[in-house]
Amino acid sequence: MDLDLRKLRYFVAVAEELHFGRAAERLLIAQPVLSRQVMALEREIGVGLLDRTSRHVALTPAGERLADEGRSLLASATTAVRRTHEAARGLERLVIGFAPGLRVAPAVAAIGEVAPELDVALIELVWYEGADAVRDGRADIAVVREPFDDDGLMSVPLGAEPKLAVLSAHHRLAGKRRLRMRDLEGEGPFEADRRCAGIEGTVELAASGRGVAILPRSVATLYARPGLVLRPIVDREPLGIHLVRMSGAHDRVRELFELAAETLDASQSA
Repeated sequence: MDLDLRKLRYFVAVAEELHFGRAAERLLIAQPVLSRQVMALEREIGVGLLDRTSRHVALTPAGERLADEGRSLLASATTAVRRTHEAARGLERLVIGFAPGLRVAPAVAAIGEVAPELDVALIELVWYEGADAVRDGRADIAVVREPFDDDGLMSVPLGAEPKLAVLSAHHRLAGKRRLRMRDLEGEGPFEADRRCAGIEGTVELAASGRGVAILPRSVATLYARPGLVLRPIVDREPLGIHLVRMSGAHDRVRELFELAAETLDASQSA
């Protein structure tokens, strides 16, 4: 029997959270989709993995075993993909990932000065990926925002940036110079993820007057245009920005990671 790694990843998230809602939020998928995928996995394996009631979720003995084995399988699969990417690139290429709105040009320039023979490539990360591109081998290092899964990663903080409210100029709150989260009650604030059509989708929903988009400052300013206003949210915690790599990265990657960290530390929060 072939084991579907996607379903296994979904099940492991439920096993760790023991709550479908929290697991779905962590995975950035809809809860009904998660529930169907876990039930499909149970049918494929032929055993019950979870005891579900209206009030709690618990692992069966079989579920406990699969959760333990599943973590190792997922880690091995991720490592295999990462090493395949590394072998394809060799040491002649360094791939830097970056979340939308974040700056990596200073690091590219600094690496070019100390390693002119190295091909430096950039990949823009999808909004909800976090550090996944480093973990699966598509990138050697990446600049990402919190929150992200730091398991198996080396992370260096680079600074932080606030989130801004993006709303139609005709919105009832557009006249306020600063907002608090209580001001947004009932406004259905949108935060970009795969369930909300990404950044463009959240901005368009806000522009339509249907609600308020909440975006990191660097992203909000990229999408500023006539008809939209940007307002600080004074009681919302800033988002931490980090440079990440795999803990077991090649020595050369580690050296360039340190150089990038020194170069980017001041630029991200400027």
